[in-house]
Amino acid sequence: MPLHNTEDLKAGPTSPIESEVHNDATDSYRFPEARHDSQAVYRTIHDQLVLDGNSQQNLATFCTTWIEPEVKQLMDESADKNMIDKDEYPQTAAIEERCVHMLADLWNSPAAASTIGCSTTGSSEAAMLGGLALKWNWRKRRRAQGKSTGAPNLIMGPVQVCWHKFCRYFDVEIREVPMQGDRLLLTPEEVLKRCDENTIGVVVTLGVTFTLQFEPVHAISLALDKFHADSGLDIPIHVDGASGAFLAPFLQPDLLWDFRLPRVKSINASGHKFGLAPLGVGWALWREQHDLPEELIFDVNYLGGNMPTFALNFSRPGGEIICQYYNFLRLGKQGYREIQTECAALGRTLAEQIAAFGPFRIIYNGDGGIPGICWELKDPASSSFTLYDFADRLRERGWLVPAYSMPPNREDLVIQRILIRHGFTREMASQLLIEMQSILDHFAQNPPSPESSLALATADTSQHNHSGR
Repeated sequence: MPLHNTEDLKAGPTSPIESEVHNDATDSYRFPEARHDSQAVYRTIHDQLVLDGNSQQNLATFCTTWIEPEVKQLMDESADKNMIDKDEYPQTAAIEERCVHMLADLWNSPAAASTIGCSTTGSSEAAMLGGLALKWNWRKRRRAQGKSTGAPNLIMGPVQVCWHKFCRYFDVEIREVPMQGDRLLLTPEEVLKRCDENTIGVVVTLGVTFTLQFEPVHAISLALDKFHADSGLDIPIHVDGASGAFLAPFLQPDLLWDFRLPRVKSINASGHKFGLAPLGVGWALWREQHDLPEELIFDVNYLGGNMPTFALNFSRPGGEIICQYYNFLRLGKQGYREIQTECAALGRTLAEQIAAFGPFRIIYNGDGGIPGICWELKDPASSSFTLYDFADRLRERGWLVPAYSMPPNREDLVIQRILIRHGFTREMASQLLIEMQSILDHFAQNPPSPESSLALATADTSQHNHSGR
């Protein structure tokens, strides 16, 4: 979560209630002394939240921004359910277990009825659990061989920040393959250059945050099979399917990326992205039970029953998991396929129309990866505006379409990205295109000053990373 420093708080009180807790002398907040009327407090907070952006116009986020009324009702009914307390809420625990096995079936586990897995607060926690299992299994193999366990490394391409956190927090060397030229994804050749006896695994991303493209899981698996035959080193794959694990089964059912590949030992996914659940649920699954070391599972009995748990936290809400189950039952494969297919088709349509504007070169057109598009300026040096200018003008009109520079070795490449999610309609897309054309017309008549463009670029790259999940 973001870290907050009270020295940075500058917003003043917006109501008499907040005047009591806001200290003008120090620009900080004091805990209130008295209680207040519930409706007055509600109205105070409600009126502030109106100032937030419209989530339907947030085309930067991968996360769910539209849910059915029944989901809202279930969330309300589940507000008091603690997911960790399986003895007190056995039906919620049973629903979680059903979801795990449904996903195991969806991801072609060889034994879906007995596959081991768990829910998490999101795909970042699930990714870390997958990484921990890789590290523990590697360490067990090394100890059995009487070899050192002091220098584990993990190979990956351009990844979301959770993998940087994992490697730093759990003392694993990160071997992140940098982008180079037109190569913006992990490739088998780059993986093999970095493999050695201390490699705990390879993270392959099914939907790269920066460009939305799927990395070639099958090709990397085949390369590691050959590497195993030649060197004797058996290196597992973890698939970061934060978005793609809820897309590929419906959009590309023949794509080999999941547990059909024996080298894929674990998968993480976000239920609250293209799984269509409310914010706050992710999933981690392992191909077979022995792929999750028993040493990582804790048994606790102080909530009334003996419960195994594998997580980075403890108490967490159960409503999101219940609503994930609702979506599985409500939509089934047919419903998910229809929704994801429409989102992907809309992404391809937008790509064609944005390319037709003229100044933009499409990097990803929505085909074969996450529903969405990303583009760069064809000729940044001679353009009268930057993508930061373009993003800023769109934000003024309520649309969040992020512009950002790429990771190391390609910081020179600045792109913009749109995510197409359930709830973003063709009518909304048409309105967005009208706004984009209007801004381009405005720039043609009133080009931004170089100073403002530079300020925007500096602000976006140094203070805010809009490429995040």
